[in-house]
Amino acid sequence: MSSNSNNQVYPVLWREQSPATPLQGHVLLIDQTRLPNEYTVVEINRYEDMARAIETMIVRGAPAIGVAAAYGVYLGARDIQTSDRSEFLAQLEPVAERLRATRPTAVNLFWAIDRMVKTARQTLGSVDHLKQTLLDTAKAINADDIQTCHQIGDHGLKALPTNPKKLRVLTHCNAGALATAGYGTALGVVRSAWRDGRLERVYADETRPRLQGAKLTAWECVQEGIPVTVITDNMAAHCMQRGMIDAVVVGADRIAANGDAANKIGTYSVALVAKAHNIPFFVAAPLSTIDFAIADGSEIPIEERNPSEIYTVGETILCPAGAEFYNPAFDVTPAALISAIITEYGAIAPAQLREQLADKQAG
Repeated sequence: MSSNSNNQVYPVLWREQSPATPLQGHVLLIDQTRLPNEYTVVEINRYEDMARAIETMIVRGAPAIGVAAAYGVYLGARDIQTSDRSEFLAQLEPVAERLRATRPTAVNLFWAIDRMVKTARQTLGSVDHLKQTLLDTAKAINADDIQTCHQIGDHGLKALPTNPKKLRVLTHCNAGALATAGYGTALGVVRSAWRDGRLERVYADETRPRLQGAKLTAWECVQEGIPVTVITDNMAAHCMQRGMIDAVVVGADRIAANGDAANKIGTYSVALVAKAHNIPFFVAAPLSTIDFAIADGSEIPIEERNPSEIYTVGETILCPAGAEFYNPAFDVTPAALISAIITEYGAIAPAQLREQLADKQAG
């Protein structure tokens, strides 16, 4: 299934049907819309179903979306019925376009799809060989992301303050195992700190309007016995003022070349308050989240979601008829508010991203 006896969570998994028919497997996704009350695994066999799973947030978090999209490209490729390579490549492009259209902000989605399409174009041989290569590439993206998250966690541990010896860390949204292929980015740092006895407690912003902190971050921490306290988003400043927070660690869905970082709506507010209280604010994300093609955060597209996320909780309507709503899913935190961006290559000052990492991404 999507977790093991050590309570490690893997939200995206490839399940092989049998060794004799390796191409005929399927993808397993933890349905994050049902957590924390119900642990459900969804089986995905078609690329259109994967696209809908991404759109409806069954799978979410930039790295996890990238892994899911890679498998989605393969599922679409598997269903193409032709032995002609040129025709196969032509039919693969609409599959890629459908998956690209699912979520506009998370750059990992586009990175993974582009890698899959590039692999298809560069692979010679029969169409069956090409399909196998695409599956192998999706599996590699999956495995690489887990390894990357462990590296981010360990680099983040080194970047955290050394005083006090046991830290109280604030998070916003979910950047844990559920948001990646496993272990997590921001929660990867938390996990590494917990493993090494450096963590006292996680304070998890609830993260309105979809409550990813309350539902997902808290769920992950409870699974592993990590002390966690859920607070409403508007309590973060109060907690910092009272000396309850030693560091903030968040994830990102896209980072511009200058270090501006897009993350779940409300992150910018947390960064401003952290700056006011002289509390270090870290962004943890893989290299694939950095978009060197855009100069700064003003160029990051911000997804706007259905306003019903604001005015309803379950079947309960919270707001009066006639009110209007604005529901951006992300905001952009300026680089000047970020202490360091923690990647698999280390904790790097935002101004040094291009100098230290651009050549690694190109490679």
